[in-house]
Parts: sequence; C-alpha cells; structure tokens
Amino acid sequence: MGCILKGNSGLYSRLTVGAVLLAAGAGTRLGGRPKPLLELGGVPLILRSLIALSGSGVDEVAIVLGHHAPEIEATVRAFPVTLVHNPAPEAGQPSSVRLGLAALSARLDALMIVLADQPLIESEDITALIGAFKKRGNASMVVPRVTRGDGSSQPGNPIIFDAALRDEWLAGSANLACRQWRATHPERISWFDTGNHRYALDIDTPEDLERFAQETGHRLLWPGEPATGARS
Repeated sequence: MGCILKGNSGLYSRLTVGAVLLAAGAGTRLGGRPKPLLELGGVPLILRSLIALSGSGVDEVAIVLGHHAPEIEATVRAFPVTLVHNPAPEAGQPSSVRLGLAALSARLDALMIVLADQPLIESEDITALIGAFKKRGNASMVVPRVTRGDGSSQPGNPIIFDAALRDEWLAGSANLACRQWRATHPERISWFDTGNHRYALDIDTPEDLERFAQETGHRLLWPGEPATGARS
C-alpha cells in the first residue's frame, strides 16, 4: 500500500522492493501464543520488523495473518500495510507465502520474505541484503548464509528475490516454498556470506527464549509480563 518511509539513498533510486511479513503461525511450541507479539524493550517483534523494513526504504509490505489474527491486526493497524488473512494457516508456511506474494503489486523489482519472530533484525540488515541483491549477477535469489563460530554455516532470513520469480511460483505448485525451491535450483541462488548472526536468530521454543536472554542480556516478554532477571 505504498511506501512506508521511502529512503532517500541512491541505493533505492532504481529498485522498488516489497516484503511479505509472515505472522500466521500458531506458536504451538510456545504454548499456542502469538510469537509476533513477544516484546523486546517493550516493542512487539512484529513492530520491530516493520520499523526495520520502513527504515531500509522498502516500498510495500503485506502481512499475512492466520492464527491470533485479531490480536496481531490490532497491533499493526496504524501502519500503511496490506493485511492478508490466510483462511487455512494450518496448511503451513507455503500457503502464507503464496497469499502474501499475490497481494503485492506488480510494479516491484524485488520481493522479500520476512519472518515476524526475528528479534534482532534491524534496518541496516535489510539494507545490506538489498545491497547484496543489487550485486547478485545472474542469480534470481539472494540468501544470507551465516558463519558460525566453529566455521560451519547456516542459511538465514530474510531472503530477497527477483520479482519475476514470483510469477513462476504463483503459476506453479501450491506447495512450492522458498527452501524447496532453493534445493532444486542451486544455480539461481547467490549466497550472501556474513558473520551477522541476527539473520540466523529466530524464536520457536521456550529454550530459544532462555538462550536469547543468556546470549544477549535482554529478555523477550509476553505483553503484560513483568520484567525479571535479564535486562528487558
């Protein structure tokens, strides 16, 4: 639905970017609670994601809701975004990806898939990913690949890809998902190698919450939960 805060940097002067922000999950491994509403420093994670996208100059955002839709919608209603309701979120992330991609306008040059449970992603991380996309050569998709302390690596998020790839996905199988596509089209991937662990950090379980507090000194809290122990 138009620009949130269009950047003035020349980095974005000839590249229009849209983002699908996935927030439809049930949060089953966290007691069936809405992960996007976990708060860091009093700010829900989904708002932190929107602030990061806004600060990096992303032009459009479609938020896909499913489980916990009323609570999450109330939190993001003030933002100029497109809200998409997945009528069958239990079908899994691929169904939400497809709905979000279909909701973004055809004028975009590149699209991103963003998770709403990555607490430390900031605008500079989004900007760096867009910069890597502009240097991708003939590849269709750029994926962050985070180097661990032991020298191994793991794929991270968000990812960014050429808008033409959206047309391929929407015309194909209903079960097509980003990870599956990467596995069968390695020649179309450009890996963005980085030591930035923010790309690889998301929250799925109570153990993830405790690990986050131990590693960062900051605690993720549910709305209304009193801050104790680690700094919030």
